[in-house]
Amino acid sequence: MPPMTAGVTLASEAEGATVWRILGQTYTLKQLSQHSMAWHALLPPGTFVPPHVHPTQDEFVYVLTGRYDLWLDGKDFRAGPGDLVRLPQGIPHGIFNKSDADATSLFWVAPTRALAQLFARIHLVPDPAEVVRISAEHEVNFLPPA
Repeated sequence: MPPMTAGVTLASEAEGATVWRILGQTYTLKQLSQHSMAWHALLPPGTFVPPHVHPTQDEFVYVLTGRYDLWLDGKDFRAGPGDLVRLPQGIPHGIFNKSDADATSLFWVAPTRALAQLFARIHLVPDPAEVVRISAEHEVNFLPPA
């Protein structure tokens, strides 16, 4: 993976023209290096990222529009525009758009590890069970349903 270069990724651009569509959500890559990865996320109403754990990455979500209902280490939270969600490695978390409007945000992780490869593999995979199976091969572990 090449080192990060200085510059600006415009709002209308994706790093390397990379856009992933994962279970109804759209992730637009904005930055990629071995130390971190950032992407713009669009979560339409009713979509979510089920509870999971990143054992080797810290994750952050800066909410741009809309609202997220969050499950963080067994507790419920809500985040809206301007809020920063901090998800330390090893802490189980889930992200839900339970509203009737799109939610957009800037996500990033540090270090990158295998997350870009994971997103590439689950791009357009329609079966949630297959997404869960592939994710486990890339250091993202989904929790069993409650």
